[in-house]
Amino acid sequence: MTPARGTAMEPAAAKARNTTVRDWSRSHMAWIIIGTIIAVLGIVTVAQSPANTDKAPLSARNPAPDGAMAAAEILRRHGVMVTESDSFVTTTSLLARKPQATVLLYDRNGYLDSTQLHKLLDSAARVVVVAPGFQTLTGLGGQIRHAGVVPNGTSTLDAGCGQADPLAAGPVSGKDGFLYTGAGAVCYRPDGSDGGMYATSVDGRLVVLGSTALLSNDLLQQEGNAALTLRTLGPTADLLWYLPGLGDVPRNDKPATLDELAPPWLGFLGMWLAVVAVLAILWRGRRLGPLVFEPLPVVVKAAETAEGRARLYQDSRAVGRAADNLQAGTLTRLARHFRLGPEAGAEAVLDAVGRKVNRPVPELRMLLLDHRPHTEPELVRWAQSIEKLEQEATAP
Repeated sequence: MTPARGTAMEPAAAKARNTTVRDWSRSHMAWIIIGTIIAVLGIVTVAQSPANTDKAPLSARNPAPDGAMAAAEILRRHGVMVTESDSFVTTTSLLARKPQATVLLYDRNGYLDSTQLHKLLDSAARVVVVAPGFQTLTGLGGQIRHAGVVPNGTSTLDAGCGQADPLAAGPVSGKDGFLYTGAGAVCYRPDGSDGGMYATSVDGRLVVLGSTALLSNDLLQQEGNAALTLRTLGPTADLLWYLPGLGDVPRNDKPATLDELAPPWLGFLGMWLAVVAVLAILWRGRRLGPLVFEPLPVVVKAAETAEGRARLYQDSRAVGRAADNLQAGTLTRLARHFRLGPEAGAEAVLDAVGRKVNRPVPELRMLLLDHRPHTEPELVRWAQSIEKLEQEATAP
């Protein structure tokens, strides 16, 4: 009978569990639906977003307006093998296998030093540098130099040179462009400027483009930007799209000193600032002149003055100076009370006080003239004693 009873209880327990699950699902149905919707939307978003995109400016995998994914895809469709790289070691290893490749270099933070830049220039058939800074141009050998920026309000620039690629591309956008000059071809010059937004070395192996907007997804379709970009980057079958990163910064055996980090003009600037400071001191010092005491258009109450001086004496612990002031004030008030006149000395005041309080003059002299407090507690006790004496002497 025991097995039969256990068998009959099992369906009842399963039914109770199903009822509990059903009740819990009904009470939390709203949250279950919301969680399901969020999960589905997350899966769809992840599935639709490209896995090989990044947000670096002018990256061949960046579809944003400041990226260059459009230019890289067009070059691929025209048979150019575009290989992205963010490492100097990777780039040089690729150049060892493909010495006829073109290298696009956009080092916006100036990570590479002169040794690395010279190695790139010697290993590649052609190097196209986009908007290089002073350090990058210097590291490349100084064949191309900075010549300013494109003036504000310049929307387009004409080729203005005999170079084949700029002539075929025609006018390009001049937005946010830099100007360069060198011994080779210089194109896209604004009016009245010696530099242009397109410059090459004498042998043509180094090309400088002065604006990232020429390659960007945002402005690639405007004017002749696309034509100039494709003709400049696509003359060879292989293109290495190199954007240096922090890992490419050269590591020295010892940290650089302050003298090495400081620019060479800092020493001259420091001397010049010292000379300017001395001249300013002499100029302003002559203008100040001597001090002049002038009455202020305010009235300060005597009580405030006395309290302020007392606080100064307390802060500086000037016990002797405070005792002198208390002594002089007491003698002045007693002389005025007994009408002794301003010429009366201390002895005359003591005689008048002794007759009034019936105390010997030597005792009063010891209290008021001879005794000198040396500490703040002594000063307080002495002040209380002379105050009590003054009250007795002036009492009616």
